[in-house]
Amino acid sequence: MHMPFESLGEYVDALERAGELKRVKAKVSADLEIAEVMRRLMYKGDQPAVLFENVEGSDMQVLGNAFGTMKRLQLALESEDFVDIGQRIVDLTRMKMPSGMLNKLKMLPKLSEIGEYGPKYEDKGPVTEVIEGDKASFNSLPVLKSFAGDAGRFITFGMTVTKHPETEIRNLGVYRVQIVDDKHAIMHWQTHKRGAQHYRMLKEQNKKIQAAIVIGADPATVFSAVAPVPEGMDKYLFSGITRKKGVKLVKCRTVDLEVPANAEIVLEGYVDPNDMRMEGPFGDHTGYYTPAEPFPTFTLTGIMRRRNPIYLTTVVGKPVLEDAYIGKVIERSFLPLIQMFHPEVVDFSMPGAGWFQGLAVISIKKTYPGQAKKVMMGLWGMGQLALTKMFVVVDSDVDVHDANDVIWAVTTRADAARDTVIISNTPTDTLDPASPLVNLGSKMGIDATQKTREEGYMREIQQLAVVDDETKALVDRRWHEYFGS
Repeated sequence: MHMPFESLGEYVDALERAGELKRVKAKVSADLEIAEVMRRLMYKGDQPAVLFENVEGSDMQVLGNAFGTMKRLQLALESEDFVDIGQRIVDLTRMKMPSGMLNKLKMLPKLSEIGEYGPKYEDKGPVTEVIEGDKASFNSLPVLKSFAGDAGRFITFGMTVTKHPETEIRNLGVYRVQIVDDKHAIMHWQTHKRGAQHYRMLKEQNKKIQAAIVIGADPATVFSAVAPVPEGMDKYLFSGITRKKGVKLVKCRTVDLEVPANAEIVLEGYVDPNDMRMEGPFGDHTGYYTPAEPFPTFTLTGIMRRRNPIYLTTVVGKPVLEDAYIGKVIERSFLPLIQMFHPEVVDFSMPGAGWFQGLAVISIKKTYPGQAKKVMMGLWGMGQLALTKMFVVVDSDVDVHDANDVIWAVTTRADAARDTVIISNTPTDTLDPASPLVNLGSKMGIDATQKTREEGYMREIQQLAVVDDETKALVDRRWHEYFGS
């Protein structure tokens, strides 16, 4: 049994052994050039991760497209279908708590008592090899500018660590960070995200919030930062559950936060609610430039890093790019959690082309009238799914991952007037280019399940045209006679 990856470097070595890494020795610029190379590789499909070894003006290597195929993610997270990650959370939840969903939720924070998965604390680690205080500067990093219309250089794969001001439960979130000068950046945490929630709680007390931006860590911790884990669960615990082994942590030097001991780079500082700046535009994963909006300023107070760190980055733009593959893993790993709350759910898909907040398809085992709408309403009340714009609910005989099968179900089992639900004035993803207002728009649900008499369908249900077993068996038997082996 392979031990989980302890660092990004170990993962890079594994990529190389698997023929999944391309080293670029030619000198490249972090200003537009690297991003365009990464996008072209992703759009081409089934291309390796890329390590730029000679970046103009920097002695750091830049790693891109590290998680840009399902094969690489299977290697990174040591999982075939990723459902097992969510199943471990469900199993732990059921193991600790006897009955009642409310009690189960209340107990989630206490799961951190489970020793094997909980974080381990160290005095030092590879990330403490180089420590910079007053001299720390963003200019020491090969931060990319991705599109010509971007407002500047953006850290795109930084994991921002914050603590809940009351419970001290830690969160890691991936929020883009726009560099302003050598000490200041702008923290783009959208209003619905947990980091923004922590920030708001302290803003009410007119306090700055301490934050650390981690660049590059073991794959499970990187995945945990992106994953929308249940409220009240420490992200480092989730990382431990994902990798089946606790993550090693060290204390920051200038802020009271813990970060992965095996990280590549850690940027320490604070976010000041009284220092707002215009952030953006930025070419985002919708395929459009997100317009400039005011966001709070992050002030750098220190840097910890390895002696020879790898700068992990990602590029976004019109789908499908690297973030779509990471999103697919989130979709798979969170299916068991959705089923814990909604046992009738059979499968769930968020197509990459819909940038993950645009559209979700859910299949259910339908047993009573109106059940499809019940599932829609339940999922719109679940964490980040509250931002999903459109839900399509289908029967369990429809493959949610096959667009043709879904379109067939929508066009043969849904009536536009009867089966379309539209809800106005609901929270939307900040990046949604179509919503009438930023963060506020409408939802659409399509019930594409077979309707019953109780639901007002008074016609005879038409029988599916399927091949009979006898003919199927006959043609199976004779297939080689028609076409050879």
